[in-house]
Amino acid sequence: MHRRTLCLTLGLALVGGQALARTAWDDLKPMIFDDRALLSAGADISITSPYRTDNDSRTPVGVRVAGPGGRLVARVTVILDENPMPVSAVIDLAQPLPEFFFELTLRFNGPTPMHVVAETTDGQLFVAEAFVKTSGQGACASPPITDPEAALAALGQMTIEMAGIGPAGGAAARLGALAHRQARVDVDIRHPSLSGLQKDQVTLLFIPMRYVQTLDVALDGQPYATVTGSISLSENPRISLAAPAGTRSVDATMTDTDGTVTHAKRSFPGY
Repeated sequence: MHRRTLCLTLGLALVGGQALARTAWDDLKPMIFDDRALLSAGADISITSPYRTDNDSRTPVGVRVAGPGGRLVARVTVILDENPMPVSAVIDLAQPLPEFFFELTLRFNGPTPMHVVAETTDGQLFVAEAFVKTSGQGACASPPITDPEAALAALGQMTIEMAGIGPAGGAAARLGALAHRQARVDVDIRHPSLSGLQKDQVTLLFIPMRYVQTLDVALDGQPYATVTGSISLSENPRISLAAPAGTRSVDATMTDTDGTVTHAKRSFPGY
């Protein structure tokens, strides 16, 4: 009898321990979203990411968002739960859209759940989750690839491209183009995206944090989207956004955490 009671007590203790176990997401939710309800997005948010990264320092992630029940999407937040700066990117749309997609090159410090939260114009929050395994490089502390002097000389330079949505557009891009005739704007930014966790390989001192704080994108002279970055953006990040296929010009303004501001513009008269 005593043995049966002991086994039952141990079993209840184990179940209780599992119930009490908390994840990083449990702690992040109230910090980021206060006590607001997070509703399951189901198929309305699609995340395209590798099952396991082959380059933790530069991993492309695509997201397609459709406003559930015909709602309009105003903001999308990407959270890498276990990264040193979990809120990795926030995209604010100047004019809310029924459907939107984007792709980012991100830096993963280690295996982590990834949450994408879409906020609609009626204040509802919808969430989807994925899990990304990594190769264990500890990318947020990995030394920069680009020579520091060369990185500073080119810092803030941007290249803008526009492409139709085809096989090269990525799964998220193709899905996002189904309901609306869309193109994809790619903005490549020259920036070291210094995390503050990296060491100078000569002095062994930590390199001060410096990353892309915001990227403001205007289409045909009208504000379109603001991307707020973090140390989770890769070195020389690429930021891709859905855009109307009839777009004729793209303006991009980059501001980094040191206050550097750069601007690029490209016209597509024949697009």
